[in-house]
Amino acid sequence: MLRILGRATSSNVQKVLWTAATLDVPFVREDIGGKHGHNREPDYLALNPNGLVPTVFDGELVMWESNSICRYLCNKYGPHAAYPVVPARRVLVERWMDWQLSVMAPALTPLYFLLYRLPAEQRTRDEIERRAAGTAPPFAILEARLQNRAYLEGDTPTLADIGNAIWAHRWFAMGQGNRHGAVGAWYRRLGDNDAFRRNVIEVALE
Repeated sequence: MLRILGRATSSNVQKVLWTAATLDVPFVREDIGGKHGHNREPDYLALNPNGLVPTVFDGELVMWESNSICRYLCNKYGPHAAYPVVPARRVLVERWMDWQLSVMAPALTPLYFLLYRLPAEQRTRDEIERRAAGTAPPFAILEARLQNRAYLEGDTPTLADIGNAIWAHRWFAMGQGNRHGAVGAWYRRLGDNDAFRRNVIEVALE
């Protein structure tokens, strides 16, 4: 059984939870990070020198970095359509995983932190609008990508969808975006996925 250290509200923990649920891999999760703390304590830093979550145990193996963990789970407990075996198809999934880290998250994090982490007095209308404007470009890319396809790669959800849908959920929760467009339709389709509902949609943002 996997042991997952990390708060359920973390987007990176949610990637791992959704992936494990997709693969029917049993796990236990322990609250670490955020309001729960412990992620800066020496015993945790000995496992994960970044002091971030998640940290995942599979037997004696200790892992960190959410995308690497998701790949590992699919490699060990697959094969599964979420992570194609054929290299030419796999690389198309992996590019969206990397894009989520390099483009999506940096675009949304400033607004997310303003609304959920920073003091209320910093949430002026001008500052909210300024940060919100920066969230639009990655979703324009997704909107174009999803015009004539159900998911980012293939006919079923993959790891490409998992990381990006978690941030799409945050984007809509922050009052951004058009739920009637292609991204909105993709988000609603994924809403039928039990693992997405339980591990993302039904979890309060913080």
